[in-house]
Amino acid sequence: MIEMTLREVAEVTGGTLLQVGHPGAVVSGAVVIDSRDAGAGDLFVCIPGERVDGHDFAAAAVRAGAVAVLAQRAVDAPAVLVEDSVKALGALSKEVLTRAARATVVGLTGSAGKTSTKDLLAQVLERFGRTIAPVGSFNNEIGLPLTALRTTAETDFLVLEMGARGRGHIAYLAGLTPPKVGLVLNIGTAHLGEFGGREQTAVAKGELVEALPAAADGGLAVLNADDPLVLPMAGRTAARVLTFGTGPGADVRAEDVRDEGGRASFTLVAGDRRERVTLGLVGSHHVSNALAAAAVAHGLGLDPADIAAALTGAVRRSPGRMEILERPDGITVVNDAYNANPDSVGAALSAVDALAGGRRKVLVLGEMAELGEKSAAEHEAVGGAAVRHGFALIAGLGGGAEVLAVLDGARQAARETGLTPELAVVQDIPEALALLHGRLHRGDVVLVKASNSVGLQDLARRLATEAR
Repeated sequence: MIEMTLREVAEVTGGTLLQVGHPGAVVSGAVVIDSRDAGAGDLFVCIPGERVDGHDFAAAAVRAGAVAVLAQRAVDAPAVLVEDSVKALGALSKEVLTRAARATVVGLTGSAGKTSTKDLLAQVLERFGRTIAPVGSFNNEIGLPLTALRTTAETDFLVLEMGARGRGHIAYLAGLTPPKVGLVLNIGTAHLGEFGGREQTAVAKGELVEALPAAADGGLAVLNADDPLVLPMAGRTAARVLTFGTGPGADVRAEDVRDEGGRASFTLVAGDRRERVTLGLVGSHHVSNALAAAAVAHGLGLDPADIAAALTGAVRRSPGRMEILERPDGITVVNDAYNANPDSVGAALSAVDALAGGRRKVLVLGEMAELGEKSAAEHEAVGGAAVRHGFALIAGLGGGAEVLAVLDGARQAARETGLTPELAVVQDIPEALALLHGRLHRGDVVLVKASNSVGLQDLARRLATEAR
């Protein structure tokens, strides 16, 4: 991060120095929340958690080289004592961005595709300047400031994913890391149980464009023209508006979209320029993600030919998102178990269908969390969709009502279509592995999908490495 003395850290966070012999000592390294990551010149932030309290590791972080710690109570180490360490972390990030005058902050949000789009956008912007973006989904009140604190005086672009589980969350994050560019991808079914509906989700996600500066001050809102709940957000911002989509009215759009073996190609149209893009990522849903990244880059004045080349060369960066794992016996495991909601499951089913071609398809599905009162119906619909996509084996993991609803939906679709998939319930990962080891055939394609809390990424990786 941009260097600060401990005295400055205390001033920015409203903290008090304790056991600090040299207030002028400089934090010249990183800001970390895991003492195992601490090194010379770092600042360790003590965050109390449900299972682990960072305060218990303050002394270890300093022994590892940290200059001091940011803490909510006295510890046996040099410390900046604050009322709330998470809020202090946010205050630090805001100060760093105030000092990083050349950095353009790009904030993005949406119900699905945030992390994949963030990764694509980062790979585009890296061609034009020093770019910082997290690997994975660091999109909350802890992860987002930690990413912002990696900013230096030489940073040109800072790409930040902003998540929300209710109104006011994105407004808070945008206040910590004021964006110049705001990108809204879509409004879908993720977190329906917390938002209460798609319209309420749109209200919350739109806080991003409300936080942007006016067009005269360089503010840019990039909106999905294909989403009827996103496009009206143009009326909620004073920033310049640029749209992306597949329709003829979008400012940045895709034409002649093709899908070859699960990987899409299209003609990128930006202004009067037309450039061909061939994506290396699996799934036609990435066309929209790529368009979103292209629209941001185009809005920043970058050349469409360079944008297209960067998108064509882009690779998957964050784990657990359409991660293709090939086994020596010809079985393909698709690890898409970082997150799951009805929209992302539908996209994954379509992508695996295209990827497999004529190969046999297998699905292991865990719970889609946070869907509220619509949870049973959404799980049932997913089971039916899996049958219609031709999955030969559908295994639900866990004994809850949601997994049973998946199988109910699959049975109903089987009766309607005349298809005869094998259906199974497994209670845990060892039971799932045992089932799959006994059922998989050479050449099968296995999709592993669930919300991250279910822990199925471990199943996907073990399945890929424990071939029999």
